[in-house]
Amino acid sequence: MRQPVTRRLQAALATLAFAAAAGGIVLTAPEASAATGSATGYATQNGGTTGGAGGQTVRATTGTAIHAALCGRAAAGTPIVIEVEGTINHGNTSKVSGSSCNTADGVIELKQISNVTIVGVGGGAVFDQIGIHIRESSNIIIQNVTVKNVKKSGSPTSNGGDAIGMESGVRNVWVDHTTLEASGGESEGYDGLFDMKADTRYVTLSYSILRNSGRGGLVGSSESDVSNGFVTYHHNLYENIDSRAPLLRGGVGHMFNNHYVRINSSGINSRAGARAKVENNYFEDSKDVLGTFYTDAAGYWQADGNTLDNVTWSSPGEDNNPAGPAMESTTTVSIPYAYSPDAAGCVPDVVSRTAGAGKGLKVSDGNCTVQPPTEPTPGPTDPTPGPTDPTPPGGTNLSIGAGSDGSSKASGTSFGHLRDGDLTTYWSPAGSTGHASIKWDSATAVSSVVIREAAGSAGTIGAWRLRDADAGTVLASGDGAGTISFPRTTLRKITFEIVGSTGSPRIAEFETYSD
Repeated sequence: MRQPVTRRLQAALATLAFAAAAGGIVLTAPEASAATGSATGYATQNGGTTGGAGGQTVRATTGTAIHAALCGRAAAGTPIVIEVEGTINHGNTSKVSGSSCNTADGVIELKQISNVTIVGVGGGAVFDQIGIHIRESSNIIIQNVTVKNVKKSGSPTSNGGDAIGMESGVRNVWVDHTTLEASGGESEGYDGLFDMKADTRYVTLSYSILRNSGRGGLVGSSESDVSNGFVTYHHNLYENIDSRAPLLRGGVGHMFNNHYVRINSSGINSRAGARAKVENNYFEDSKDVLGTFYTDAAGYWQADGNTLDNVTWSSPGEDNNPAGPAMESTTTVSIPYAYSPDAAGCVPDVVSRTAGAGKGLKVSDGNCTVQPPTEPTPGPTDPTPGPTDPTPPGGTNLSIGAGSDGSSKASGTSFGHLRDGDLTTYWSPAGSTGHASIKWDSATAVSSVVIREAAGSAGTIGAWRLRDADAGTVLASGDGAGTISFPRTTLRKITFEIVGSTGSPRIAEFETYSD
């Protein structure tokens, strides 16, 4: 049952007051922007990434306080900016409960939430042996923090050994000006620095340092996990990394203006059908910086404008297809966003002055000149078109007889209930956010959707996005269930993504119409 606004506000303030009393959290006034600068790369697509812009700003000095700030919001999608200062570790990071969060001990848990910024301020923010886990969440910004020595074995352990890990339907994450580091490889207990799996898309890693690790990061956990992608890596330093810089299984990756130093075994590993655009990078004192490695499942690349400085190459083999020494392209990759790459020759200098936490959030202007960050571009304030009363358009409901799928569903519910014409049955996500899709065997023209909430749950759905799942583009966005109209689009699969709610969403019918 939906709580009155007054009760929800009282509950939120009570949670925050408890955290403040225990130490580690300070309330400040709402601010217009969530982080310095604006998202770049693929994080600008699919509706963009603005994090907690426009929400309340909270200062936290412990991991428990970060969780309390998440749990103190009115809903899982209520925007919030969490400014972090000091050292976050196992001793000060505990689970906090609430209707707008799903946290855990020993990890910074961003699960089933949206519209959050975590930014280091003051003397800096260091996550010491504590990883950041993003699951079933969207519109997240992490900026100006250090995450170090996160282990999957030994003691203490956190986040499966990943500094930052994302999984299960994650959308739109911008990680910027961070330092991610380990002190060895798997035999020393560490795993990846920046991992994505299980349908994670529209991510940018910019102006960051990844160093002293056996594994830089992956996109896709296995050769069959190829639903991830649309990831941009730019102006990062990869230093003393054995492999996975990154490992890309399926999907599209765009790597430009990165400085790779001492890549010891293999660098950009494109496999299982992945396509990588690799341009204007500087590779130095490294081995096998691009290719398909350790598998016969081929990946592809477009390589332009890169500088190779003391790079060596292994011989091709059955499970080894290095791109060098010629670095010839094997595909072409079209990039949908605007960007201005620096010339490769100046990348070491630009990256040394901009990448990592505590560098003043400086950026490049695309002409090899370092400058202060630009002001953030405001996110959409009037999403169009918004929903209207759920009166169905004319014509046939195309969802009847179609297929359906989506993210994790709550116990006892079914995707089939979205298209059975029965308002007494429903699908509900496993948490407060999630997505569901209607799909057809052949291309189908659709121009409107009706989302009908189940009896007793009207008004639960908050912010949403409607996507063409084939192209990955946003058809419409807004707030609340109802009728959604958009330009007539021909597709095979359409996805309704819930990015905010005031409880447990229940969709009785996901109707689709052509006129």
